[in-house]
Amino acid sequence: MSRIGKAPISVPDGVTVKVSASAVTVSSKQGELSQEIPEGIQVEVQDATVAVTRGDDSRQQRALHGLTRALVNNMVEGVTAGFMKELNIVGVGYRAQAKGNNSLELALGFSHTVKVDAPEGVTFDVPEPTVIKVSGIDKQLVGQVAADIRALRKPEPYKGKGIRYVGEHVIRKAGKAAK
Repeated sequence: MSRIGKAPISVPDGVTVKVSASAVTVSSKQGELSQEIPEGIQVEVQDATVAVTRGDDSRQQRALHGLTRALVNNMVEGVTAGFMKELNIVGVGYRAQAKGNNSLELALGFSHTVKVDAPEGVTFDVPEPTVIKVSGIDKQLVGQVAADIRALRKPEPYKGKGIRYVGEHVIRKAGKAAK
């Protein structure tokens, strides 16, 4: 049995979990998320817990068992508390400016500013010109948007300039050695 897959998911108050033949829908006052269930995996709701089981013990079913349980758990956690990724901008003249809740304008050393629009369900917060907070209820979407912003100007290894996650360590290289 999968160690991750066999763990039950507790459902907090105010969160409803609906299971149809091929999908799981989790909703609360913050929003609603839906995920398809792979064939051979069963999801049951009992009282205030959700259990994920598998039909057979094949290698593929074991992998999908843990994956499905993790995805459902992320949906419950997302509609309860939400997810947030925080990015730091390092570099002289590099800054971010919020244009409402769903748009950013970034100055990253290019000849032009870079505009980033948030997809539905994701919001941006810029408490300082060098800090960007990406938040939302869908863990995959929040992580992808943060990765897309980071990819605009990855941290370079010589001076460390660029966009990085909070807590990310950038391995620095030595420059040219003088004779």
